Amino acid sequence: MGKVKSCGVIVMRRQPQISFLIMLNYPGSKYIYDLPKGHIEPGEDEVSCALRELSEETGITINDIDLDVNFRYTDIYQTTSKLFKGETVQKTLVIFLGWLKHKVDLKLTEHSGYKWINWNPPHFIQEKTINPLLSQLEKYLIF
Repeated sequence: MGKVKSCGVIVMRRQPQISFLIMLNYPGSKYIYDLPKGHIEPGEDEVSCALRELSEETGITINDIDLDVNFRYTDIYQTTSKLFKGETVQKTLVIFLGWLKHKVDLKLTEHSGYKWINWNPPHFIQEKTINPLLSQLEKYLIF
């Protein structure tokens, strides 16, 4: 069985209230909601991949966020992969936490839209990866 790794960032903001960024997928996608994330490239480390994907998919750069690498969500599961011609692979997902430093105008390249969701746990958005991520994040954050 092949193995793939995707890395990304869950972006949070404090103003106008504490909320997090969710990407909206195009109609017909497997899931309605997503996070800015993508496959790691050869020679790339997890943080570099997460920051590259964040910038490519949203226009948010390292200068726009405070990256908290002490928060590292990991999930390993089986899925089908375009990289492996639709075959089942073992996927490792790694998500870091980024706090937005200032307002940004998002520049979407791979999603149909986005929304900021108020931080008010528990959250029930997407069962497979986003809900467990938010549950772990809730335990990590102390407001």
